[in-house]
Amino acid sequence: MGAERISDKLVSWASQLDDVTVAQALRSSRLPILAGHIALMADAHYGLGATVGSVIPTETALIPSAVGVDIGCGMIAAETDLKAGHLPDDLQPLLKTLEHKIPSGVGQGHKQVLPQAERWLDSHRPHSKLTDQQVQKTLSQFGTLGSGNHFFEICLDESDAVWVVLHSGSRGIGNQLAQGYIKTAQRFVETLRIGLEDRDLAYLNEGTPEFDAYLADLIWAQEYARANRDAMMDAGLAALFRLTGFGRSRQRINCHHNYTAREEHFGRSMWITRKGAIRAGREDFGVIPGSMGTRSYIVRGKGNPQSYSSCSHGAGRAMSRGAARRRFKGTDLAEAMRGKTWQSRDASALVDEIPQAYKDIDQVMADQKDLVEVQHTLRQILNYKGVR
Repeated sequence: MGAERISDKLVSWASQLDDVTVAQALRSSRLPILAGHIALMADAHYGLGATVGSVIPTETALIPSAVGVDIGCGMIAAETDLKAGHLPDDLQPLLKTLEHKIPSGVGQGHKQVLPQAERWLDSHRPHSKLTDQQVQKTLSQFGTLGSGNHFFEICLDESDAVWVVLHSGSRGIGNQLAQGYIKTAQRFVETLRIGLEDRDLAYLNEGTPEFDAYLADLIWAQEYARANRDAMMDAGLAALFRLTGFGRSRQRINCHHNYTAREEHFGRSMWITRKGAIRAGREDFGVIPGSMGTRSYIVRGKGNPQSYSSCSHGAGRAMSRGAARRRFKGTDLAEAMRGKTWQSRDASALVDEIPQAYKDIDQVMADQKDLVEVQHTLRQILNYKGVR
C-alpha cells in the first residue's frame, strides 16, 4: 500500500482505518509540541489519548499517555535448534508447566520472589521512591505474563524450526507509574493554562522537574519490561528443553512497542514515542504477532524515514473487547483454535481475543511492505494466554 498523507501532520500506512481513529489521530497531529508528522502504522486503532499504532515525534516534551500505561510492553522471540519432529504429540504437559513457571492474570505474581528479580532491583533503582507494597509488586511480578493480549507461544517457522514467542511489559508497577504521570501531566498543562482538545494528550516539558522525573521512571520501567521478558523466556526455554531432553537457543529478539527513545530523524534530534509500534531501522529485527489462531512474523526493518524507521506491533484490534464478548462465544474461539494446544477450559474468558476481533494480519503485512522485510513466518502450535 505505502503511505497515505491524511494531512500535513498525519501520514498513514493503514488500509483499514475507521473514522473515529482518524479523528483521534488528527487531534494528536494538531499538538503544538510535534517535531514533524505523526506516522500511523498499518495496525492503527483507537486508544486512550494517543492512537494505538502511532509514532509521535516531539522535540522538547513527552506525552505520558502516548507511551501508555503498559510502559515497555513488547515482544521477545527465540529461535531454537529444535525441529517439529523433536516435540511430543501431546503438549498439554508443557502447557501445565508453563502455567506453573510463568504466572499469568491480573495482579498475579510469583509466590516466591525470583532471585534474579532481587538482583535486578538491587542494580536498578527508579526515580520515584516506591512504597513497600510497590517494591513487593515489582519483585513478585518479575517474570510473569499479565493478562489481556499478553501471551506465550510455541511456534514453527517455514522450515519447521521451533520458536518461542511471548508478549508482555512492565506489569503492575509500570501501570502505576504511568497512571501517576498521566495525572501529573494533566495538572502541568492546567497550571500553564494550555488548552488541549483531549486532556489525555497532556504533556510535560523538558527542563522541568516533572519531565525529569517521568523520563527517569520511564526508562526504568522500560528496562524492567525488557528484563521481565528475558526472565520468562529463560523459564520457557528451560521447560521446553526439559521436555525434549536437549536443545539450545540460536538467537533472541527483544523489542519494545510502547516506549520512548531519543533518536535522530531528518537531521534533527527528537523524542520518538512509539505507541503500538516497533523500531524498524535497517539493522533492526522485530517480532510482529498476529492473533490467537493466526500467524506471526519475524521481520527486518527497511529504515523508511517517513515512518521514523518504525512498523506495526501486531494485527491491531478491529473491535473492542466488549464488542467481541457480545458477538462471539467460547465455541467460536474453540473452532478458531482447533488443532492447537491452548487453555480450552478458559474459552469463555478468552473470547475477546478471538482472531475475528483483530485486523487481518496478512493485510497489515501487505500494507507495510515498504517498512519491513519478512524473515520468518511463524505458525503457533501452543498458546498460553493471560486470562482476565
